[in-house]
Amino acid sequence: MVQAEATARGVRTSAQKAGLVCDQIRGKGVNEALAALQFTRKTVARDLAKVLRSAVANLQQQDGFGGDIDRLYVVACYANQGPSLKRVRPAPMGRAFRVVKRSAHLTVRVAERPLAIARVGADETRAAAEKPAQRRGTAKA
Repeated sequence: MVQAEATARGVRTSAQKAGLVCDQIRGKGVNEALAALQFTRKTVARDLAKVLRSAVANLQQQDGFGGDIDRLYVVACYANQGPSLKRVRPAPMGRAFRVVKRSAHLTVRVAERPLAIARVGADETRAAAEKPAQRRGTAKA
């Protein structure tokens, strides 16, 4: 299973706000995640979509990539806390309040879904296992 990762460092939003948007796309297919980000009403969604497209481009450059973008999905998406800018805001009576301007590091990891291979004898054994259970159920009723 081929994986690729992309990171945006120092995005001007808090990690908590970015984490809310990350929760929306984690585990989804890439096309579905990009559509969800396009209609999300958070400013960080644009930055997250950019990182997601970068992760897909990174995966396409790898040797083991199968070439099918529809099979890609978001394995991990998270926002870590970045450096904070501390500023001072004047307050009444000569006091000063501290303003913390937070930033976040956004990380998106994408991978290919493995192909589902059907087992040849699986249907016959499952059908044989269900028949006695059905007979027992009808005898009780």
